Amino acid sequence: MFTYINPRVRTRLIDQGFLKRIDATGALIDSMPSASPSAGLTLNILGPVPLPIHLDGRQMQLRWYAVVRSSELARQDELARALVEQGGQHLFATLTSAMAVNSVLIHDEPEAVEEPLIRVHSSCLTGDVFGSQRCECGPQFMSALNRIADEPGGGAIIYMAGHEGRGIGLWAKAATYLLQDSGENTYQANRSLGLPDDSRDFRDAAALLLYFFPNKTIRILTNNPKKTADLASAGVTNIRAERHLVGVSDWNRTYLAAKREWGHQISEDDIR
Repeated sequence: MFTYINPRVRTRLIDQGFLKRIDATGALIDSMPSASPSAGLTLNILGPVPLPIHLDGRQMQLRWYAVVRSSELARQDELARALVEQGGQHLFATLTSAMAVNSVLIHDEPEAVEEPLIRVHSSCLTGDVFGSQRCECGPQFMSALNRIADEPGGGAIIYMAGHEGRGIGLWAKAATYLLQDSGENTYQANRSLGLPDDSRDFRDAAALLLYFFPNKTIRILTNNPKKTADLASAGVTNIRAERHLVGVSDWNRTYLAAKREWGHQISEDDIR
């Protein structure tokens, strides 16, 4: 784990409490490389990193945790060793492009709140970064930040980096946009490519919720019953969904209508 950075740095981070490992239930397990890996899902959590942000005219002080699966780190270690042996250190960018690093952004002290407010947000480069109005992802992300900033005790965003295009990746997502422009809706476009309607895996998010907020009732900002059902099936049983509809525009009404037909809690009046 992290041998391609420096084993001594890894040990120092563990000793300082900045690098931890959890299993699918949110329980801490041994983070030392000599420890036998646990069966099933294990996540490495790096942080907290103090993260002052200024977005949408608002300043906030967050705690940022970077999260990656042990299985992905093991693959990166193998690639890193091969690159070093080949003298190709300048190719380390291949490591970052292949590894999905999720994030936990925490404002204030939601761990002390009985019912913390949480947004599990799927990455959307076009919406979150470029400001695209083809979806409502960017406004949902900003609205979640603002809501947790105003919430007594704060809240958290779990940002799922591997969820681009409901899990199909950015390249396939670009293709679905072109298919949508030819008349298909967002789910039909996925099927035309031979892809599932929704490929997202919420097990990582569930493990993080169980680790950071054990024995809490989680208030999830979502309109998607499948998301809460997937989290519940992964062990987060105390969930209450809270409406989170923002960013409706002429560009995304058809997209939102398809979501409504697929099961999202969106009414016809919401998208008129």
